[in-house]
Amino acid sequence: MKLDNIRIVLVHTSHPGNIGGVARAMKNMGIGKLYLVAPRQYPDEQANWRAASAGDVLDRAVVTQTLEEAIADCQFVVGTSARGRRIPWPLLDPRECAQRMGVASGHGEVAVIFGREDRGLTNDELKLCNLHLNIPTDDAYSSLNLAMAVQIVCYELRMLMVSSELPADEHQQWDTPFSSSENMERFYVHLEETLVDIEFLDPAAPRQLMSRLRRLYSRVRLDEMELNILRGILTQTRKWVAKARKP
Repeated sequence: MKLDNIRIVLVHTSHPGNIGGVARAMKNMGIGKLYLVAPRQYPDEQANWRAASAGDVLDRAVVTQTLEEAIADCQFVVGTSARGRRIPWPLLDPRECAQRMGVASGHGEVAVIFGREDRGLTNDELKLCNLHLNIPTDDAYSSLNLAMAVQIVCYELRMLMVSSELPADEHQQWDTPFSSSENMERFYVHLEETLVDIEFLDPAAPRQLMSRLRRLYSRVRLDEMELNILRGILTQTRKWVAKARKP
């Protein structure tokens, strides 16, 4: 397990004080990588004040304009979700999720994504994730502020590292690195274009097809060689379709 390979990603954070609170929560648990996707107001003195002695986390924070940029080099991506979704996705609590992240962090970059303070992550943002994380709270008052939510997840990661009780490592029996988020996104574009070409997918009435395919491949976790094989099949399919359509 490598905490240095785990990053916290905040999407469209509206209040700079929350960014500072998150930095402090992260440093308490030994996690130092913070990515900020299009924050509304940053840098800002309120962030520095709330961070207290975690100003170094803010100093190293990476600001990006899109979520895709923030997770492009990650092999394992987790999105926090408080709501049920039309298409269910693998959903774990923080303790279960920490185990999965702990294993993955030993072999590549891992991202945990937290959404907007008022409405979390969008469905499209959650589709970029391998699995979803839900923090169980009392139904009578389920609201957590952003720093609280980050603290809970970072605490579980810290406890896992201290206990050194990682689950079985699937990477130890694997011969090829898992594909990055950036390469998976290229694959999804290629797949959608091919499905349209062969008239399996109607762009005017997609009926959640791509969402379900994303869920399928996120659950399986393709390695780079498997991804190249699938893209080769797609490329060859499009070539044959083009030939068949020639007069």
